[in-house]
Amino acid sequence: MPPPVLRFAPSSNGFLHLGHAFSALMNFDSAQRRKGRFLLRIEDIDATRCRSEFETAIYQDLAWLGVSWEMPVRRQSEHLADYRAALDRLAMLGVLYPSFESRAEIASLVKAREVDGAWPRDPDGVPLYPGTAKSLAATERERRLRSGAPFALRLDMEAACRLAGRLTWIERGSGPDGETGEVLARPEVWGDVILARKDIPTSYHLSVVIDDALQGITDVMRGQDLFGSTAVHRLLQKILDLPQPVYNHHDLIRDSDGKKLSKSSEAIGLGELRTRGMTPREVRSFVGLP
Repeated sequence: MPPPVLRFAPSSNGFLHLGHAFSALMNFDSAQRRKGRFLLRIEDIDATRCRSEFETAIYQDLAWLGVSWEMPVRRQSEHLADYRAALDRLAMLGVLYPSFESRAEIASLVKAREVDGAWPRDPDGVPLYPGTAKSLAATERERRLRSGAPFALRLDMEAACRLAGRLTWIERGSGPDGETGEVLARPEVWGDVILARKDIPTSYHLSVVIDDALQGITDVMRGQDLFGSTAVHRLLQKILDLPQPVYNHHDLIRDSDGKKLSKSSEAIGLGELRTRGMTPREVRSFVGLP
């Protein structure tokens, strides 16, 4: 059997916190224990939020923790052609279409539909796409695209699920409700997810699937907050003929209120903890690692 390949893939849109440390160490320890490979990937497709100082801090924080990785580091912003090729493939399969509503227009459409009852939400609580762009005539789509109008490229979930058939994945960790072993994937609960925008030629769902395949990732170890997204990833893997890794979703590090640590909630960064005198050994102990 070839050695396992694991990865840690942070976004360079803020400083790493204890939750990131836990995931990075879990992946690194597993690779070391199993005599496998450990890769680092920088998810920097969001040019408005990702900054070089955050990327530099990622390298410094991981090195401080004792984590080492193979070179070169894959930076998503340097591989946009890979994502465009995948989008072209999806378009040829007939499962991709542009939508033109703004976020405000989508919110208005949802509000109008909720007059008759709650509009369905995806597992993250976001309303499913309520627009009618999928039924636009081809000539009207082309006219809007030629006009330079902003757009989002969406996955025709119904068509994609029909093409893929039944989907499962192997879960070696557990989901929020204890799901483990062979898990049935239900990507349809996400609706017509966005795979790219006019100004950003990819999305998390698309890029993570393409990157994992191109880097030969065999084991995806990540937080339980991404458990539900795996259904979309399995769907894309199937219709794009990409290999299926094994998944291991782990517990999240939470604050005193029980909420997961996140950059948006301004969780204390590893650099700040280092300045306060915390040691790598204390980090490991705090997150429950030997």
